[in-house]
Amino acid sequence: MPVVRGCNFPDDLFYDVERHVWYAPAKHGLVRAGMTQVGVALAREVLVFTPKRPGTEFEKGRAFAAVESAKWIGSVRCAFNGVVASVNEDAKRDTALINDDCYGKGWMLLVKPATENWREGLAAGDAVAAVYEAWMESEAWPGCEKA
Repeated sequence: MPVVRGCNFPDDLFYDVERHVWYAPAKHGLVRAGMTQVGVALAREVLVFTPKRPGTEFEKGRAFAAVESAKWIGSVRCAFNGVVASVNEDAKRDTALINDDCYGKGWMLLVKPATENWREGLAAGDAVAAVYEAWMESEAWPGCEKA
């Protein structure tokens, strides 16, 4: 698993570095999505998770959820067109799951991509380390342990 400045990036996921969202293929053509450890660290602590309802369509770059922290309110934006298939109700009720286990029990949504090429433009595997290191350097961001 690549680690960059204290931030973990499991190698079986696909990453939208610009939006700090990860994606993982799931059953039946669905894709599981959540915030990266960087996204969670930038928020400091996610206090409220408000996903779009199942059946809601979204376009690439548009919000499919909103999160609130003590210092930030913002949108979680998707890297591709699709439809919200289901929501992680546990994470909605207990945002500590997002803060403490963003790649596991803290996943946010299952989405149905509009096309099969949803991975296009996403970083994966060992390549994610170089892309995130470049982002952290350009933002003068110290990393997950120091955020």
